[in-house]
Amino acid sequence: MGTFEDLNLTKFLHNAIEDLGYTTPTPIQEEAFPVILSGKDIVGIAQTGTGKTFAYLLPLLRELKFSKQQAPRILILVPTRELVVQVVEAIEKLTAYMNVRIAGVYGGVNMNTHIALVQEGQDIIVATPGRLYDLAISRMLSLKSIQKLVIDEVDVMLDLGFRFQLMNIFDLLPERRQNIMFSATMTTEVDDLITDFFMFPEKISVAASGTPLENIEQTRYEVPNFYTKINLIADLLKDKQTFSKVVIFSPDKKKADILFEKLEDIFMGQCAIIHSNKTQNYRLRAIEDFDNAKKRILVASDIIARGLDFEELSHVISIDVPEYPENYIHRIGRTGRAEKEGKSILLSTPKEVEYVEAIEDLMQKKINFIETPEYIEINEQLLPEERTKVRERNNPIRVDEEERGPAFHEKKEKNKKVNQGGSYRRELAKKYKKPKTRGDKNANKKKRRR
Repeated sequence: MGTFEDLNLTKFLHNAIEDLGYTTPTPIQEEAFPVILSGKDIVGIAQTGTGKTFAYLLPLLRELKFSKQQAPRILILVPTRELVVQVVEAIEKLTAYMNVRIAGVYGGVNMNTHIALVQEGQDIIVATPGRLYDLAISRMLSLKSIQKLVIDEVDVMLDLGFRFQLMNIFDLLPERRQNIMFSATMTTEVDDLITDFFMFPEKISVAASGTPLENIEQTRYEVPNFYTKINLIADLLKDKQTFSKVVIFSPDKKKADILFEKLEDIFMGQCAIIHSNKTQNYRLRAIEDFDNAKKRILVASDIIARGLDFEELSHVISIDVPEYPENYIHRIGRTGRAEKEGKSILLSTPKEVEYVEAIEDLMQKKINFIETPEYIEINEQLLPEERTKVRERNNPIRVDEEERGPAFHEKKEKNKKVNQGGSYRRELAKKYKKPKTRGDKNANKKKRRR
């Protein structure tokens, strides 16, 4: 493996890399650097935590010349607001000795703030697709000078439904440009995107999709239900020295809120939470407090899983088993970074066993199973989806009262329409005594004169 000295970097980038304490490029950085520098389209497949951001930033900044033009020359698209912030911070660190203008734009912030920002003139724009499209379509931001397009975490972007915005953004970009795409997984949608918009791209894959980092110790507990899982997590977190910096992943916002409230009751002032229903300021503050060790526990919904980058996490805990095994890989990728050891704990119910098997098949490795301690209290409280649905013996498809919800009720007798046969037009004519056509109307007048 080479060093950063072996890459053809400018002295400004070398100085910034030295300040950051990095000496050895990661495999994806080594392999992507010459390809991006050559100007070819490139598709990089690499796990979370392998240095993908620097893999495209270093060659792009190496080639970026000083300019006073207002319109940006580099566009970097990412799926979440958190990733915008992190990529902007990474660029700022690498350009500490360079004169480069950078702006990050994303939803949840007043549009006028971003309009003022882009109209100051920028070299690099880092954006989420929705906000970028809003700025471009309102003609507040010109994309005609874009020479390099980077789409980072493209698989997440497509999962979040950004395909429509991406297609529209492509229409606004110059045809002659370099396309750079990074993804943790290769899916049919990602492949279709490459086929439609890339020109003979060079593909770089530094690890098989779904392969876990070898330096992550993985363990699993089997627990009967969600609320008992919370009891087990609370018991584990009592060891503050071992569990010093923990991210707990939840499958959705509702379960994340329940988990946060329960843990905050036990570990008051030690917990933070982020998911898409939280305001931007709240999310950024939660991340900052956790990163600065003001909070020890961070609860996060799955959709934010690949938008987090923290130093030296002690543990990643999954309170559920993801339906798609790749999502588990991205969760545990939050720990064990930069060749440091990490620890992952997976909590599963008997109903989630097939998902566990899918993960183990993908990794080609068994997750170490540990018996749940007998003293952990089994909570009888169940989530709606965990409850056994009782069906009438003679009507097995009838909807239960609980499933119907509070707004469901039987129709009143007078509202139950019955088709009694006969012509619809004839019934109307009989009811309202009106002719069917204008000709009939005249005929009726003649009848009345008689």
